[in-house]
Amino acid sequence: MIDITEYGYQGTAVFPGGDIPARILAAHRDRYELVCAEGVCHGFLRRGHEFGDVPTTGDFVRITYNPAGDSVIRELLPRKSAFIRTDSWTGKAQAVAANFDTVLIITSLNSELNPRRLERYITQACECGARAAVVLTKLDLCPNPEPLIAAARAAAGDAPVIPLSSITGEGLDALAPYAAPGMTVALVGSSGVGKSTLTNALGGASLMKTGAIREEDAHGRHTTTHRQLIMLDSGGMVIDTPGMRNLGLWDSADGVDSAFSDISALESRCRFRDCTHTGEPGCALIRAAESGEIDPQRLKSYLKLRSEARASAARLERARRREKKNGRR
Repeated sequence: MIDITEYGYQGTAVFPGGDIPARILAAHRDRYELVCAEGVCHGFLRRGHEFGDVPTTGDFVRITYNPAGDSVIRELLPRKSAFIRTDSWTGKAQAVAANFDTVLIITSLNSELNPRRLERYITQACECGARAAVVLTKLDLCPNPEPLIAAARAAAGDAPVIPLSSITGEGLDALAPYAAPGMTVALVGSSGVGKSTLTNALGGASLMKTGAIREEDAHGRHTTTHRQLIMLDSGGMVIDTPGMRNLGLWDSADGVDSAFSDISALESRCRFRDCTHTGEPGCALIRAAESGEIDPQRLKSYLKLRSEARASAARLERARRREKKNGRR
C-alpha cells in the first residue's frame, strides 16, 4: 500500500462506489501512468467524460481502480496550480503540468541564455499560481559566468536566480527548499538545457535519460519526450517536461504585471491614464528607458508580452461567448 499523501494529495473526500484518488505520473497520448493507494497502475479516460480539461502530469484524479488491468479515470480533481501554454498548432490552451509549488525555469550558461525568453517563461509562471525561480545550469562549462548571471537577474525581476552545475554539484544545495517532502517542482525550459541531468542530480541517481553535449554549441540533445513526475529520495517531486522553445501566452495579463513589476509600477507616473508607451508626451516608461532606469529591451519585451496577453485574453473571451451561445441552442 502507498500513502497517497506522500505524493501531495490533501483531499479528504470519500468518493462513491469505492473510487479512490490517484496522481498522474505520466501522460501519454491516450493512456496515463498513475499512483494510488494500491500502487502504480495505468488508466484511461472513460469515454464521454464530461470535464473539459484533459488531465496532465501532476493532476489528481478520481479513479475506479482495476487490479486486473487499466483503471478508469472518472474525474479531474481541482488544481492548485497549472502551467498552461498556447498550443502553437491549434491555438488552444494546453496544460503542461499541474499541482506544483514552484516552477523552475531552466536555461544554461552559454549561448542558450536569452533574457527575452526568460521574461516570457517568468510571465507564464507568475500566472500559473506558483512561485518561480530561474536555474542556470552548466556552470562547470562556463569560464566567465558573471555577465550571463547578471543578464539573467536583470530579466528575472523578483524571481531568484540560481547558478549551478548538475555534474559537480556546485549550487545544488540552493534547490533543497524547493524539493522538501511533499512539495512538487516543475522544470520548464528549452530543449537541451539540462533538465533531465538536473533531475538526476536532485535524485542522486540516473532517473532520466540524458543526451551528450554538442561541442560546437554546448547544447545538450533533447531526450525527454513526455511529461513525467518523479519521486526524489528527499520526498519531494519533480515534473520534467519536454523542451519548449515556443511558449505562447494564455490569459496572462496578471502574469505580465507580476513578471515586470519594476516596469508596471512606473505606469502610474504617465501623464495619460491610457498611455500606450509608444510615444505619448509625459510617458514615464519612455523617460525611464531613456535615462537608463529600465532596460529599453526589457521595456520592449514588456510591451510585446502585454499586447500578446491582451490578444490571447480577447480570443479566450470570444471562445467563451461562443460556447455559451452554442449551449443555449
